[in-house]
Amino acid sequence: MTHLLRVGVVGAGRVGAVLAARLRAHDDFEVVAVAAASEVSLARAADLLPGVPVEKPSAVARACDVLLLTVPDDMLANVVRVLADSGALREGQYVVHTSGRHGLAVLDPAADVGARVLALHPAMTFTGTALDLDRLSGCVFGATAGRSERRTAERLVDALGGRVMWVPEEMRTLYHAGLAHGANHLVTLVTEAMEILRAAGADDPAGTLRPLLTAALDNALQHGDAALTGPIVRGDVGTVEAHLRDLTANAAHTVPSYVAMARATLDRAAADGRLLPLRAVKMVRVLDEAVAERTPEDRTETPWGGPA
Repeated sequence: MTHLLRVGVVGAGRVGAVLAARLRAHDDFEVVAVAAASEVSLARAADLLPGVPVEKPSAVARACDVLLLTVPDDMLANVVRVLADSGALREGQYVVHTSGRHGLAVLDPAADVGARVLALHPAMTFTGTALDLDRLSGCVFGATAGRSERRTAERLVDALGGRVMWVPEEMRTLYHAGLAHGANHLVTLVTEAMEILRAAGADDPAGTLRPLLTAALDNALQHGDAALTGPIVRGDVGTVEAHLRDLTANAAHTVPSYVAMARATLDRAAADGRLLPLRAVKMVRVLDEAVAERTPEDRTETPWGGPA
């Protein structure tokens, strides 16, 4: 018979509350307490974890066998240190964080008091609502653990409906960079594409893009570079030049990302021989000219005050 594990969660954000709710539905785990500070987190805990006591982080840590730390990356080290120094962590307890960037080193204060440490990062974007519960099925968890903790890591991921991908400690940041580059930058790219279409008069930019992007994503995941299509791969220099001219006139803030992605696409198309060297040189010249022709105002006006 499997031993029931009591789970506590520090950080009822979008990730923590959803993972706790999924674990709560499994017979092997009991969610006994959660720490939530903001009004949004309190509301999320009430919605996804009804009846679970909301306590201070130290009280949550003392009440559980498995402590989930689902706080922002930059806060994680301080949270671990404070909990360890306060005596809230104990020998044999499992302390688990869900940061993609960090591995086990950030949990050293917990390991120093005898806790068993794990890093489990879900490769998923979260809304912080019940919609995420089904999305966890089949989700990959980037896991880092010592040999003796691996079985518990697998037990947790199984209960969450996911699959384990073992990530070496020294590769955690690179692993996370791959996910962030693919997911976060995709959101920026798609949002800019919708803004461009809206400027062109589209009344439903999302509906216009959805079939195209769904097909492009599926093809890219299955075929990689072979899925590349469009004017860069075809060597249509005049088309790219016209794109840049109209973007500059109607959506100038999207020019830097268009040029950056065009350069990256150009490199990949040239490397596999689909783009003739002469066409590639002409394309590079057009992209260089687009950057050079941007005004000082275009290059410096950003929402955060830095150079574009």
